[in-house]
Amino acid sequence: MNYNVNGHTTYVYTGGKPLDAAKPTLVFIHGVLNDHSVWILQSRWFANHGWNVLAVDLPGHCRSAGAPPASVEDAAQFIVALLDAAGVQRAALVGHSFGSLIALETAARAPERVSHLAMVGTAYPMAVSPALLDSALNAPMKAIDMVNSFSHSMLAPPPSSLGPGTWLYGGSRALMRRVLASNRDANVFHIGFKACDDYKNGETAIAAVQCPVLFLLGAADQMTPPKAAKVLSAKSPASKTVVVQAGHALMSEAPDDVLFALRDFLTA
Repeated sequence: MNYNVNGHTTYVYTGGKPLDAAKPTLVFIHGVLNDHSVWILQSRWFANHGWNVLAVDLPGHCRSAGAPPASVEDAAQFIVALLDAAGVQRAALVGHSFGSLIALETAARAPERVSHLAMVGTAYPMAVSPALLDSALNAPMKAIDMVNSFSHSMLAPPPSSLGPGTWLYGGSRALMRRVLASNRDANVFHIGFKACDDYKNGETAIAAVQCPVLFLLGAADQMTPPKAAKVLSAKSPASKTVVVQAGHALMSEAPDDVLFALRDFLTA
């Protein structure tokens, strides 16, 4: 489904279901050099179990036009504008990595618009090493290989989740290359990483959040280790933390565990 957001076409995956004003709405926000497809299992399940789903391609990524957000704050303003364009007054937000910071900032800026906040594979500060920032800008294929090495804790998921023969590294590399190639005018890889590295409002933002909060973390995550979320979770004493056996690519390495954690959080 396409919406006009800030004068540009924005693509959202809805799980094949039309929006129903009688149902609650869930917005999925991807991370750097990803798109809506990283949420495929979780978005389809919720779309078929009583929720409106908006799994968005951020501006400048794949099917969405416009300039890629250069800061977490800009991206948060986009999410509010997306809710306005979709006619959604209040939604639950689920964000992964860069997307988790976007969800956090949105919940802080527009608390009346956010019913739940789930931060998946998150950290604060979300510092990116100078070497990785430089590679994302000047040698993006090398950086894609680096990120994949850091993001995965297994070569293939359990057979019951994504099917026999699934190769997580290969699938992730292919997605990242496709997302990078989708924008010939801007390097969404470097822009996204720099936005993560530049974000300084996390502690103020988490203090302003007024809804239930979930920290959903990977035990073997090398990009955003579980301990890196403690700065935020300590300032949100009523929040819930769930740690699953996965790396940074939680949604593909532990899709069922991620789904069940989100289900339990959103339906509690």
